[in-house]
Amino acid sequence: MRVFLSRHDKNRYDDRMPVITLKELKDHLPKGKRLMGIDQSKKALGLALSNPDLTIATPLCTIRRTKFTQDVKELAAVCREYGVGGFVIGLPLNMDGSEGPRVDSVRHFADNLMQAQDVLGFDPLIAFFDERLSTSAVEDMLDEHSRLSREERNKVIDKLAAQVILQGALESLARN
Repeated sequence: MRVFLSRHDKNRYDDRMPVITLKELKDHLPKGKRLMGIDQSKKALGLALSNPDLTIATPLCTIRRTKFTQDVKELAAVCREYGVGGFVIGLPLNMDGSEGPRVDSVRHFADNLMQAQDVLGFDPLIAFFDERLSTSAVEDMLDEHSRLSREERNKVIDKLAAQVILQGALESLARN
């Protein structure tokens, strides 16, 4: 397992906080558990859910963010309802592959999520997946194929971006 610690928190956590590769995530995921895709932004957590066979991602819901303690309670309720055992979190790399401030924010969110085992009810397995252009792809699709108002689009865009992230991860797993 690879150990992940964000640049700002290297001394805060010990090595019991792994972020693992997609392959390791699949290998360690308890049988019958689902994966949840997360598109994390300042204002919302877009959520998508895999089927138990880890082949299809479906958009699920959007959690409007408040404080992490409240957000994780809502996330935990969804995880219990759907039998989630691990997370694929979109990592917003720059187009050249470098990391910017948004990556630090997502990694900090993952750090906090790994510390929330008591609230989640399980020790979360977490992998990152490159999310470059996922939101843009969803916006383009909505522009081309929908007649939703801007307000209606804003309500669905985060969970659709989470679906794109999770489906990409599931397809990557299937190829390997």
